[in-house]
Amino acid sequence: MSKSPIKIAVAQSRISADVHENGREIRELMRRARAGGATSVHFPEGAMSGCSKAQIKSWDRVAWGALVDELKAVADLARELGMWTVVGSSHRLTPPHRPHNSLYVISDRGELVTRYDKRFLSHTEITGWHTPGRQPCVFEAGGWRFGCALCIEIHFPELFLHYAELAVDCVLVSAYADEPMFGIQAQGYAASHSYWVSLSIPTEMSGALTSRLIAPTGEIQAVAGPSDSGIVVGLLDECGPRWEIALHRAKPWRALAREGEIYRRRFVADPRSQSKDEF
Repeated sequence: MSKSPIKIAVAQSRISADVHENGREIRELMRRARAGGATSVHFPEGAMSGCSKAQIKSWDRVAWGALVDELKAVADLARELGMWTVVGSSHRLTPPHRPHNSLYVISDRGELVTRYDKRFLSHTEITGWHTPGRQPCVFEAGGWRFGCALCIEIHFPELFLHYAELAVDCVLVSAYADEPMFGIQAQGYAASHSYWVSLSIPTEMSGALTSRLIAPTGEIQAVAGPSDSGIVVGLLDECGPRWEIALHRAKPWRALAREGEIYRRRFVADPRSQSKDEF
């Protein structure tokens, strides 16, 4: 049975060192997303806390109590709007352990459903800033399955293949980055695995790379303009004729191909197949 189409908003939010300011920005864009018909909204890496090395210069300077208050206010608004909300933020661990770099997944009932902790960290992150996570994150909203990834994890194709094996419909990638290659790689994963990819970038990093929704064909379905805070809204519709080949032909065929049996039963015992040193 086909899932009902849903609208997803991809945010391009401005991030500051002030968590109260970040909270106001997030909630304003949530309202705009809901007004645009979206039932879920996806924010950049560090959207609430700020990003380590950028807005955060020392963990001692983070107002953790204020950060939690702002996240609770976001959860309250998510319940009020009836909208799933995925927000990037550092997640405090018990001292002396360093925080996770995380995505909070808040349901349309205002409940914290789960949290994704970044697994593949940069050298700087792992030596001075963050504790790595351990597990993928998959959640369901409106019958659709979503996976989560953060920033340089775009360089690890095994993560995106695993999400394909976990049968996600869309991967939410939050990044604090301005590298155009991130967008190209995201398009490649979407086309290779026939799922949507939502790429959320902060406003201040959007000169060369903007927030966007990428379709299962790899084409850009909706895209934000550079250097402006805002949202773009795109429709996830598995019955859309434009995605018919990608979703209903290529996707199941590739899954079958990866299992390998269609090839194994066609292997032959032929000397000309086994020999590699003759024309």
